[in-house]
Amino acid sequence: MAQQPPSRAKAPATARLADIAAQAGVSEATVSRVLNGKPGVAAATRQSVLAALDVLGYERPVRLRQRSAGLIGLIIPELDNPIFPAFAQVIGQALTRQGFTPVLATQSPGGSTEDELTEMLVDRGVDGIVFVSGLHADTSADMGRYERLRGQGVPFVLINGFSPKVRAPFVSPDDRDAMRLAVTHLGSLGHRRIGLALGPRRFVPVQRKVEGFLAAMKDSFGLTAQQTEEFVEHSLYTLEGGQAAAAALLDRDCTAIVCASDMMALGAIRAARQRGLSVPARVSVVGFDDSPLIAFTDPPLTTIRQPVTAMGQAAVRALLEEIAGTPAPHSEFVFHPELVVRGSTASAPADPPTTDVSRPEG
Repeated sequence: MAQQPPSRAKAPATARLADIAAQAGVSEATVSRVLNGKPGVAAATRQSVLAALDVLGYERPVRLRQRSAGLIGLIIPELDNPIFPAFAQVIGQALTRQGFTPVLATQSPGGSTEDELTEMLVDRGVDGIVFVSGLHADTSADMGRYERLRGQGVPFVLINGFSPKVRAPFVSPDDRDAMRLAVTHLGSLGHRRIGLALGPRRFVPVQRKVEGFLAAMKDSFGLTAQQTEEFVEHSLYTLEGGQAAAAALLDRDCTAIVCASDMMALGAIRAARQRGLSVPARVSVVGFDDSPLIAFTDPPLTTIRQPVTAMGQAAVRALLEEIAGTPAPHSEFVFHPELVVRGSTASAPADPPTTDVSRPEG
């Protein structure tokens, strides 16, 4: 379904010209000339007046509206995880600014599959498609579906997940570096028994996070991959999945848990509290995404911020270059994440488990 623009007031009456003029920094006469489509107004001034209309919530006169350059499909896995609506908002706004109309298609359990949504969008004549965390991230999926889509002449770009079998621009966060940031932060607080809770093994972002976690634990504490793998727990990218993974890691006496999504991190906090363990006094928790509102949880969540705005805008630029006939390189654009320290991490407890995992065996 195409995104609906926010409701706006009708075109302003004369009494409102002063408000628009003040917002745009021009005279009322200039505002009147722009609204009535009169010549003699500089392009920059005209744009300032139109921007003032938008800021004040007025609807642009029909003659001044930008004609749609076409439809762009946006396929996301779900709306329950707030990171996906965040991507949809950034991508939708970027497309709208370029004159395109975004068409949001969302998967849901028991609902339409990615292939069905893709077919629907192609049937409606979209000029291109943005896939967010789609089957391209699943190493067990058939990547031939994307070659077939390319064969239909539909440009596309893929966010989160990479496959060398697909000839298209990819946009991803640096999952390995994200784990280095998390482990380094927790290590500086005295934690040594650090667990990792994340999704199924078959997904590329999961594999990269595991690689980054193993490398960070080796660099920080000298642990072998075999020693560290004891503290890696695969589950589902949900609150319940995070709770289950965290319960298993707490059974292994972890004093800190790094989670592959903020939703999983909230589940980890629940698991700790069910055992009477305070967060962060007894267990520190780190999330991933920096989803909207996550700063207002109890406690506010320390997390790895996925650069959603930069990634979404880069995906749109790459797609529009494809549409314009000047394709972006068929490679991966990797964006560096950022550690956001809040209230869910603190110094390791004074009485940690007696097992010392920071000393390699042999």
